[in-house]
Amino acid sequence: MRAVHLTAYGNPIDGLEFVEIAEPPEPGTNQVLVGVEFSPINPNDLSVARGTYALRPPLPTVIGNEGVGRILSVGSGVKTVQAGDRVLVPLSSFAWRERMVIPAEGLFALPPGADPQQLAMLGINPPTAVLLLSEFVSLNPGDWVLQNAANSGVGRWVIAFAKLRGLRTLNIVRRPELVGELKAVGGDVVVLDSPDVGRQIKEALGQTDLRLALDGVSGPATGVLAAALAMRGTVVVYSAMSRAPIAASPLDAIFKSLTLRGFFMGHPEYTDKIPPASKQAATMIAAGQLRIPVAATYPLRAIKDAVAHAQLGGKVLLDVAG
Repeated sequence: MRAVHLTAYGNPIDGLEFVEIAEPPEPGTNQVLVGVEFSPINPNDLSVARGTYALRPPLPTVIGNEGVGRILSVGSGVKTVQAGDRVLVPLSSFAWRERMVIPAEGLFALPPGADPQQLAMLGINPPTAVLLLSEFVSLNPGDWVLQNAANSGVGRWVIAFAKLRGLRTLNIVRRPELVGELKAVGGDVVVLDSPDVGRQIKEALGQTDLRLALDGVSGPATGVLAAALAMRGTVVVYSAMSRAPIAASPLDAIFKSLTLRGFFMGHPEYTDKIPPASKQAATMIAAGQLRIPVAATYPLRAIKDAVAHAQLGGKVLLDVAG
């Protein structure tokens, strides 16, 4: 069957190869056989390929941290799902292959009429957004949350979940055309990254204290967030799209007694909190409450072109079944 193998750590375009591999076995007790439909190319997938992620499997290996597929058959003892159900594949179960046997534990049937491309992106970004909003600062309706990378999948889900909780979002983007787009999907304030972005943030907040900022960029962008925070505010770093070291003013850290936290969804304390967030997000997708723009889809055989596109920006999906 068709798959993608990571053959060497380093440049993902060099290390990822389209291959034919053996078919999986029949599902055993409490297992299911899934035909994978779509899987995103996420920043964490590229980090795995570079060898900089927390997960570093022996090579060669299939990779792919999330995706969606149909259950083709079930083993004995499986009660919660059945053949024909569409399900999310477990996180970090290596989804860039046509078929895979996975544990049935934790699987749930997704809404049957929902777009599978949208469902493929529910395993990581929505739970990340939910946990960023709930695990670090106790927020009340009306409070502000500042984020960069606001146009990312996580950023758009932060906007959506913040709306549900009565929170207000102040969103930093890098392209002018995104200002109106993110306002249209619920961003309360959207500002363009520029040398005077700090002034724009202050004008938007007025006298309101900002206690939580979400950093998906790193580098000097972290310092912009830190400068906007109130006394004892918190910056949570969940990604590093710039791949640059965090840079912030020590005076902000010292005089405002700021807290810098890191977030990684793979930590065990978050395990039980991920499925409810994915279920809620699936319901929202089925109801048309949110749609994440997809820049392109590629078949597995075009993995190098797909990765090159993903590194330029935009959400790219692998059409695993196509």
